[in-house]
Formats: sequence, C-alpha cells, structure tokens
Amino acid sequence: MQRRDIALLSIGTLVLVLTLVLFLVVFGKQATTSESAVPGSTDIGGQFQLVDSDGSLVSQDDFLGKPTIMFFGFTYCSDICPSTLFNLSRLIKQLGNQADQFNYFFVSLDWQRDGPDQLSRYLSVFDSRIHGLSGNEAQIDAIAETYRVHYERVETDNGDYTISHTASTYLLDPEGNFVGTLAYDFDLDEAQASLEQLLASS
Repeated sequence: MQRRDIALLSIGTLVLVLTLVLFLVVFGKQATTSESAVPGSTDIGGQFQLVDSDGSLVSQDDFLGKPTIMFFGFTYCSDICPSTLFNLSRLIKQLGNQADQFNYFFVSLDWQRDGPDQLSRYLSVFDSRIHGLSGNEAQIDAIAETYRVHYERVETDNGDYTISHTASTYLLDPEGNFVGTLAYDFDLDEAQASLEQLLASS
C-alpha cells in the first residue's frame, strides 16, 4: 500500500472516530438531561378526585402534609402489582417508627372491575396502611394524565382483558409535588434511604 493510501485511510479513520465521539457527547448529554429533569418536574402531579376503599371522595388535598408513596396498578394483575405491594409492605415494616410519617396509596387503573369493595378485599393481605383508590373511567383517565401514567387495556385470548401499565412507584413531597420514583422490584435498603432523604428534606 502506498503512503498516500495509508494517509487517506488514517484520515478517514480519524474522521470516523471524531464523528462517533461527537455523537456520543451530544446525544449522551441529551439523554442525561432528560433523565435528570424528571424528579421535581412541574409536569407530573396535581389535583384529582377518586374514591377510597370506604367509598369516600378523596382529592390531592386530603394527603398533603406528609410525603406520599403512590403505586398505580389493578387487582387482577398477576405479577407486577402483588409483588410491588408485598415489597412495599416489607418496606413499611423496615421503616419502623418512620413508616407512619408517610401516606401510602394503591390507585387502581381498572375502573371497570375495581370498586371500593374489591380494593378493600384485595389490599387486606398487604400492610393495612396502604389505602386503595379507584374511580370511573373519566377520573382514572384524568389522574393517569396528571401523573403521566401509561395504562392500556389489552384483550386476552379467553375474551377477558389485562392492563399494561407503568410499574414505577411515585414519590411525592408533603406539598404533593412529584420528586421521583422507586423502580419496579426496588431494593429495600435503597428505597429506605430514598424515603429517609425525602423526610429530611421535607
């Protein structure tokens, strides 16, 4: 290979490397910015009106004053919801005396099947401090939009349906502002540290 060809090959390789580096810097920065902008976002959270397990109307104003832990799901969920609620129950126990300084809500996205009675029966196997909230289609659509929760009814082969939904657990400060999430299947020690930090900053 002639020196001229080697030089051209070297220049071409350098241009390719520089292009790749520039791509990673630009798009990597965008991804980091997008992710870090989520906690504390004013675009997540706000007023809603639902019904609790006793049939009483509940709005955001009813749980202000304490940090809130909120999970969205449905009672006919076969895996994500029960495992998250069991994990949350273990977290509540691990928090000890600090546990009563938080609100805990399970919001059902299944407006057709999950009324107050169904929620009450379902939640009876979890920690009693986890309160169920439900509503009609319009109310559930409204809170899902307010909290940027994805949910979609998916028909099954046997003529029934399941619900695809966001699996994260939401964290709100005492003023009802969104401050972050706990990932699905969260680690108990890491979650406890996050909640203690939320208490300290409240």
